[in-house]
Amino acid sequence: MIEVLQDMPAGVAGIRVSGRVTADDFHQFKPTLDQMLDADEIRFVEVIGPDYEGFGPGGLLADVKQGFSSVKHLRAFKRTAVVTDKEWIAHTLHALAWMIPGEVELFGLDQLDAAKQWAAS
Repeated sequence: MIEVLQDMPAGVAGIRVSGRVTADDFHQFKPTLDQMLDADEIRFVEVIGPDYEGFGPGGLLADVKQGFSSVKHLRAFKRTAVVTDKEWIAHTLHALAWMIPGEVELFGLDQLDAAKQWAAS
């Protein structure tokens, strides 16, 4: 599931992912993503909940497709805060951070407010 976070600082978009993320979740999220990509600067907070299980049916393919559709906006990405307590996500992020445009920072679930502030600054 992908849930849009409502309590975000001005200029920052946020989502929470939980359970198994499917292709349908990405299709429902697409209008929000399109709105984010219209901004001159993209500042983003992604909360990966403790119940996140990875991709469900079609989720990985949908994620890759959305990633490629965002390529023309790479320079707009300024800051991405990843908020999670999942160690495997932290290890993956450290290994692949060089592929993520802009600055990327990892925060624990108890640091969500700090992540929002960092993304907004």
